[in-house]
Amino acid sequence: MSRKPYPTNAPQRHHDLRQVFNALRWLVRAGAPWRMLPNDLPPWETAYQQTRRWLQAGCFEAMASDLRSIIGVAQGRQGQPSAVILDGRTLQSSCESGPRAGYDGYKRRRGSKVHMAVDTL
Repeated sequence: MSRKPYPTNAPQRHHDLRQVFNALRWLVRAGAPWRMLPNDLPPWETAYQQTRRWLQAGCFEAMASDLRSIIGVAQGRQGQPSAVILDGRTLQSSCESGPRAGYDGYKRRRGSKVHMAVDTL
């Protein structure tokens, strides 16, 4: 099966991907909605569409995995963790949570159970 050549009239990028990534970083740091992007960054529609593509492709999970490996090797360990620490705790409930909050019989507290798995580093 032969591949079709790319069409010559395909839409081209109008904004540098680095600028789109900078827009995403600004949004995360500022905690602002998409439409509040400053004018010196690409339009919010462009940043939103490219971010959706990156999320669907799993780019951020791959970056986190690579960073974990780099940190492990820099510490003189293996690239992939060989052990994990499991922990659980009860977060104290507030008055607003009311009947939604559970009860931890071991610690004798009302609240929500939270479990986490962390690497040794």
